This record gives sequence, C-alpha cells and structure tokens, in this order.
Amino acid sequence: MEKNLNKYFKNGKLLMIPKKQTVKLEIFAFFHNLFEDGRNYSESEINNILKEYYVDYAIIRRYLVDYKFLNRDKFDAIYGKIER
Repeated sequence: MEKNLNKYFKNGKLLMIPKKQTVKLEIFAFFHNLFEDGRNYSESEINNILKEYYVDYAIIRRYLVDYKFLNRDKFDAIYGKIER
C-alpha cells in the first residue's frame, strides 16, 4: 500500500472514503488490485472481498464500477476487473 494511503487505513480497514479525487482514485486502485485479471466474480464474491476492508462494501463496489475499475453485466450478476 502506498505510504500516503496509510492515514486512511487502520488495522487493514479503510476508515473513510476521502473527498479529494486523486486520493479517492488511489484507494480505488488499491481495491482494484485485489481482483484477478480475466476472472469473473459474482456480486457476493465482490462483497466478501470488499467487506474485509470497509464496512459499507456496497458503496466501494458501486464506486469501482462507476470509476471503471470493475465492469458488470447487464443483469448486475457478473463482475470483472477492467484492465487499467
């Protein structure tokens, strides 16, 4: 993890989503790196990974999709990592 992100994490848990866009993107990149290239994930698999790091894992999942770190199918059932 980048040193400048350490202040946003305590005991491996994200404390808050920062308002500053550049830091927010770095945090989303951290989460992006938790997923494997070329692998499909169910929503529950995504949730299980993210909830290890943040209590409101659903907002992180939505941000990862909105910011194009993850994609999802039209039924919102299958997620995949977007290459960056």
